Amino acid sequence: MTMHRRLRPFNTKETYPEQSLDNDLSQGVVARGTMVFLRGQVSSNLDTSESLHPNDAEKQTEQTMRNIEMLLGEAGTTMESICRIVVYLTDIRYREPVYREMGKWLKGVHPCSTGLVVNALARPEWVVEIEVTAVIPD
Repeated sequence: MTMHRRLRPFNTKETYPEQSLDNDLSQGVVARGTMVFLRGQVSSNLDTSESLHPNDAEKQTEQTMRNIEMLLGEAGTTMESICRIVVYLTDIRYREPVYREMGKWLKGVHPCSTGLVVNALARPEWVVEIEVTAVIPD
């Protein structure tokens, strides 16, 4: 018996066929029914792994936040339960459009946040990735 529930498990050889990988991962983990850890989310279709809105930071952020909302719902919680976010950008110039769009989804939530600028993400068309930790209310 496992103590954690996996959300949308997958293997990287199907998700990233262009890369020579074979890792068993999941979009999120519900730990002991109280904490939710989401994988860094990007602008992709969660059912098909298709990348959406290549190189458009604002639209990628909107899709990423949709994915986060969907996964939190599958975990049994909502956006209001987010405690922490980590935002990865490939260019500091994306910060304003990304945070402006993200702010629409997190109005009144007040999570703690870390923002990082990195050289690249897992696919070249992705310019923003957002990782979330949330709780499941009693």
